[in-house]
Amino acid sequence: MEPGAALDPLDLKLLQALQLDGRAPFSRIAQVLGVSDQTVARRYRGLRTRARLRVLGVTDENRLGRSSWIVRLRCTPDAAEQLAGALARRPDTSYVSLNSGGTEVMCTMKPRSREARDELLFDRLQRTPRVTSVSAHCVLHPFYGGALGLLNKADALSPDEEAALRPPPVATATGPVALDADDESLLDVLRHDGRATLTELQTATGQSESMVKRRLERLRSTGVLYFDVQHDAELLGHEVEALLWLTVAPASLASVGHILAEHPQVPFAAAVTGQANILAATLHRSAGDLYTYLSEKIGALEGVQSVETALTLRRVKQLSYEPRRTAAP
Repeated sequence: MEPGAALDPLDLKLLQALQLDGRAPFSRIAQVLGVSDQTVARRYRGLRTRARLRVLGVTDENRLGRSSWIVRLRCTPDAAEQLAGALARRPDTSYVSLNSGGTEVMCTMKPRSREARDELLFDRLQRTPRVTSVSAHCVLHPFYGGALGLLNKADALSPDEEAALRPPPVATATGPVALDADDESLLDVLRHDGRATLTELQTATGQSESMVKRRLERLRSTGVLYFDVQHDAELLGHEVEALLWLTVAPASLASVGHILAEHPQVPFAAAVTGQANILAATLHRSAGDLYTYLSEKIGALEGVQSVETALTLRRVKQLSYEPRRTAAP
């Protein structure tokens, strides 16, 4: 298959299967999809190249008793690339993008402590040259995102296939989950490769196979650890990415959020602090499709008082950072 070629139904099934369970063995996926193990492995390798597919382990900050923050920074045009790159290299950021006009950088930050949050928001960013404004928005309630990604809405799998591939349900949270140093070392490996083998996890962490298995099961069953599929959105026909900052009447906050979560265009929606109290990320085939979505879907939502639309020009970081490749001079 040539680079840039459209994905076929089996590719889409594989992507959705991995979104359901990022560590599902190829043998189980193959059995459910009715193909050989070798076919699934070959398709996976092809998607790694063509779609820059990566399966990454992600921690649910809510399960750890931590908050996530979305930070908007406006800066002079000559500073945006450098600022975005610096934020992307930080281990406490999970998403960084350059937005409309090339003068806005947005990042999702997951500080491990109040001190780490304050150091970045009130000290470092405020003193960064050519940053003209900083606004920080705490994520109050996610409506869609996290373990639920856009691929869950792909409908590539049949209901029976989806049921066969879905992992056991996560236990109901009874309070924050505490992590020890061995948990953290395991999570550090999975953040870079969610499909790292047991042998690779043993070697990297110095833990026994039985301990790795027990800790993996605990982290997953408590919902602390889930797996996300990172890939090029363009191969799924998503040429236009937008961030919608919605100002919603408080009485309509929950209803608007739940409706957004059902929209096939929405990979992420959450209630946040600030005048614009819902943020939704959306994906579209064209600018015309974005216009239709705004006018027909968003415009029809009762309680929406205003919406600010910012186009995403480029993702600099999505879960993990890879330096942008540039041509040799």
